[in-house]
Amino acid sequence: MAPSTTKQWTVDGNTGFDALNFNENAPVPEVGDKDVLVKIHAASLNYRDLIIPKGKYPFPMKDNIVPGSDGAGTVEKVGKQVTRFKPGDKVVTLFNQGHIAGSLNAQTIQTGLGGVIDGTLREYGVFDEAGLITMPQNLNFLEASTLSCAALTAWNALYGLESRALKPGQTVLTQGTGGVSIFALQFAKAAGARVIATTSSEKKAEILKKLGADHVINYKEDQNWGETAAKITGTGVDHVVEVGGPKTMAQSIKAAAIDGVISIIGFIGGTEKDQPTFLDCLSNICTVRGLLVGSRLQMEDMCAAIEANNLHPVVDEKVFELKDLKEAYQYMWDQKHFGKLTIKVAS
Repeated sequence: MAPSTTKQWTVDGNTGFDALNFNENAPVPEVGDKDVLVKIHAASLNYRDLIIPKGKYPFPMKDNIVPGSDGAGTVEKVGKQVTRFKPGDKVVTLFNQGHIAGSLNAQTIQTGLGGVIDGTLREYGVFDEAGLITMPQNLNFLEASTLSCAALTAWNALYGLESRALKPGQTVLTQGTGGVSIFALQFAKAAGARVIATTSSEKKAEILKKLGADHVINYKEDQNWGETAAKITGTGVDHVVEVGGPKTMAQSIKAAAIDGVISIIGFIGGTEKDQPTFLDCLSNICTVRGLLVGSRLQMEDMCAAIEANNLHPVVDEKVFELKDLKEAYQYMWDQKHFGKLTIKVAS
């Protein structure tokens, strides 16, 4: 018997984390002909989740949304026209549920999980079969729950421009120790690339080195870390994974090689600082692209690479229960985490 109710969180307003409301008896949506009912065992948080209840998310949103884009679980029930999955299959959610392949468009950008479509911070969720991917066999549920946003964003940053996709021997610059940056480091090393990472402490620097970083720059001690990265390579960095926003963009441009690619995927450093202009891209002869996660086709390629190279996401040692979601949000907001912060949802 499929469950009729589920424990779930919703975002009711934009007053901050107090806008998060917990319902222990929410109705489980009906399973349509092409839908899949998933028992969600684990979810993970992203910076996006933190700014949604603060009213700072710049993409489409729905009122009273169930938050969370990232989740891994087990198929409980399938609609009569579902062909991709069967009960018992282990699955991971796709961030933009309608983004199957190619570029985003005006329709598919409106399908963000946890933004426009109810997300993963609930025990049971119903999803279109097109918005799920088979879970990598080498991962557990907590690890797999980190793939939907941060991992796929990192993969898109390195491989999304097919003509400029990462090649062995090239150099990648990552910023900090958040989820996207750690995944970019792992993917780059698996591909035979050289990685220069930035961080704010010696403790984090040692962890980055253990994960394979070839060089680590403390950006608090070296304000011109972008120029330093360029000097380390001699010719500049081939791929910059830009997560900081206006506070780091100028150094990212200085780090880039001629025809290097800077992928802008976030603004965790805030938005209050003078930004480089388009002329800076011209004078440095680099490509700057903004991206919003990636497609199902890219995620399937990424999951295949994770299995083939036996890669394991870096998960923070602290795991929160679903009922303690507000505490998890605050823990991550205070930057107490390393790597991905996970939530145990259903047992």
